[in-house]
Amino acid sequence: MTTNPFLNALAAAVYITLVAFVMYYGQRLVGPVDSVIAPIAFLSLFVLSAAIMGYVFFYQPAQLYLDGDKKTARSLFVKTLSIFACITILALFTLFFTGGGFGA
Repeated sequence: MTTNPFLNALAAAVYITLVAFVMYYGQRLVGPVDSVIAPIAFLSLFVLSAAIMGYVFFYQPAQLYLDGDKKTARSLFVKTLSIFACITILALFTLFFTGGGFGA
């Protein structure tokens, strides 16, 4: 990713939003699925998401750390995580205090 913690956290939030939209609206488009494909798709999405989030949160700090810039690596990771925590808190606030969020 980048050395900008805001962009890294925002990229994670955008990815999660896209996955959530696909899961929410995809169920309406496809309907109930009674086959082995559903759990395969869910587990595949879970693994893909773990890999993408690992890249977004850890790749650049790991590169900096391995290059010997340990202080900057720790700072980037903590800042990215902190900004993402704020985004998560904002999403939870929206969910709990505005009646369910954007579609409610």
